[in-house]
Amino acid sequence: MNNVLSNITININDKLYLKNPETTQLGKKIIQQSIILIDEIGFEAFTFKKLGEKIGSNESSIYRYFDNKHKLLIYLSDYYWGWIEYKMAFATQNIDNPFEKLKRVVKVITESTKDDLTTHHINEELLHKIIVSEFVKTILTKEVDEENKEGYFLVYKRIISKIITLIEEIKPDYNFAKSLASSMVEGALHQHYLSQHLKTITNCNQTNSVSDFYIDLISKIFQE
Repeated sequence: MNNVLSNITININDKLYLKNPETTQLGKKIIQQSIILIDEIGFEAFTFKKLGEKIGSNESSIYRYFDNKHKLLIYLSDYYWGWIEYKMAFATQNIDNPFEKLKRVVKVITESTKDDLTTHHINEELLHKIIVSEFVKTILTKEVDEENKEGYFLVYKRIISKIITLIEEIKPDYNFAKSLASSMVEGALHQHYLSQHLKTITNCNQTNSVSDFYIDLISKIFQE
């Protein structure tokens, strides 16, 4: 799958950047090192000044690509969800049974992530850690309604919509398809976070994965 994914371009909302970072070596370096730095120090402590020091460039050069670090975080999130969307498509190709499709999709959105070595400037394993810890900060803001109108969360919402469609195919009379789909996507991130930091309040661990939990959940809802 990785070799196929390496040939795919993930389209990101062009309102998130001033200059597409994928078009220059400096831009790719900004993306690469921002992932590393946010993982190291957290988003709150992350600044463009610190990023500039890390990449050996002026802070002003980063502002040529992004207005602020909030938009950079949404950019990274957009990339992550776009990558997940492609993985979902490959995981379900040639599968006709909607419940089997749902199980495969749930596994994609809930499993731990390994770095795809074919994407040289993006470490997906570190990016997944950032999404687990920081994604909620992209939507829990006063500006979320306006940013939603601008399409900042379109890929994230599209993934949830695809899960809703699968749920409705399996059980058309199920009244909570939207709530279940969005809860699984967001809840998977939360369970990963708990398993790393607040281990006494989750059953997810090295023995019972987050994927195990959600596959067990949908099996009980739709097969019992």
